[in-house]
Amino acid sequence: MASHGSELEHQVRELVAQVLGGVLDGSAPAADARPGSTPDTSGDGAERIAIGSDHGGFELKRTLSAQLVDAGWAVEDCGTHSAEACDYPEFAHAVARRVGTGRCTSGIVIDGAGIGSAMVANKIPRVRAAACYDISTARNSREHNRANVLTLGAGLTGPALAWQIVQEWLKTPWGGDRHLRRVALIREIEDQYVRTDA
Repeated sequence: MASHGSELEHQVRELVAQVLGGVLDGSAPAADARPGSTPDTSGDGAERIAIGSDHGGFELKRTLSAQLVDAGWAVEDCGTHSAEACDYPEFAHAVARRVGTGRCTSGIVIDGAGIGSAMVANKIPRVRAAACYDISTARNSREHNRANVLTLGAGLTGPALAWQIVQEWLKTPWGGDRHLRRVALIREIEDQYVRTDA
């Protein structure tokens, strides 16, 4: 009888881990890029990256977009399409909306500092945006926080470092395990404020 209880408890724990790791979090674990993985460019959205910027991040966006395409990723450019002055919230919203709805698995937004775009992106349900300035923050945001939108500051990060950050961010897998509960708590807090009548 005791062994049956242990087995049942083990099964329940496995089920909870799966729920916290996937369904409760709103995305399947398989959607995260893994080290050495080859991007799926079939066009079905499986490994599609949304990218956007304001005028301050326009040149860096063009550079990173070309590098991503060269690396085999399917890139959806959400604008802006010139260096003419514009408002970063529009483009951060466009990128985050594509990630939050599942149209794209990841997003990158670039403005002057990366902070404002992160604030906007994090307003969208199912988005976990992180402003990253180095390899360590990029790795941590994916492994610990399961970030699905990366924001960069073109005024603070040069193109060579930005590309290194993007590569590290995309190849770092979600850590799971001890981080499951904390990411699930982020989702629970989000759900308290999401309107269901909108």
